[in-house]
Amino acid sequence: MTEENPQGTPEPEGSEEHPFHFTDKRKVNNSGEQSRPAEPGTSDEQSDESTPADVPASAEGSTPVGESVDPLEGLDFEPSGEAAEASEVLKAKAEAAEHLDALQRERASFTNYRNRALRDQEAARNRGVQDVLAALLPVLDDVERAKQHGELSGTMAAIAEKLDQSLQKFGVERFGKVGEEFDPNLHEALMHSTDADATASTVNLVVEPGYKIGEKVVRAARVGVVGPE
Repeated sequence: MTEENPQGTPEPEGSEEHPFHFTDKRKVNNSGEQSRPAEPGTSDEQSDESTPADVPASAEGSTPVGESVDPLEGLDFEPSGEAAEASEVLKAKAEAAEHLDALQRERASFTNYRNRALRDQEAARNRGVQDVLAALLPVLDDVERAKQHGELSGTMAAIAEKLDQSLQKFGVERFGKVGEEFDPNLHEALMHSTDADATASTVNLVVEPGYKIGEKVVRAARVGVVGPE
């Protein structure tokens, strides 16, 4: 005699030999949505291979972790139309700016060279005039002594006058006259005397006049000086 179910519910036949179980063949993709159940007769392996939703779109050709990716890599294009013209204009402006800067540098360098050359030429000219004047000093002293003694007349007086005019063209100036105030930068005192009426040291005798070119004193005037007691 079969025992009755304590709950009063009869058990299905064959439950002990073949227990009932349920298999859910629905799949969940990466986005969390449920996929449609597989068609009858399709295995789980075939469903996995044929379902593209399970494979991320970025899986194919993905870059290994840790390697940098250039977003412009693989792009192959050249500017065209207005973009190409703008690029050529910018390139031309950059080249023009470089040429202008180089030209300005060359111009400044040439200006400095020209000014330096002019200064060197002027200095060389002054040195040449000084050398010639130093060589002519004995002759000029003799001519000056002849004037003081009244020995120049006629042709010799005219030659002496032309010589003075020629020296003036080169900036040569003669100084040292009686009555000038004594200046140690211009005069060389060979003799010195005192006078009760004198208020300052002055030149009372010119032995040899002095010569200078501009501010450069070639030779100081050799004079006699009289001063207060």
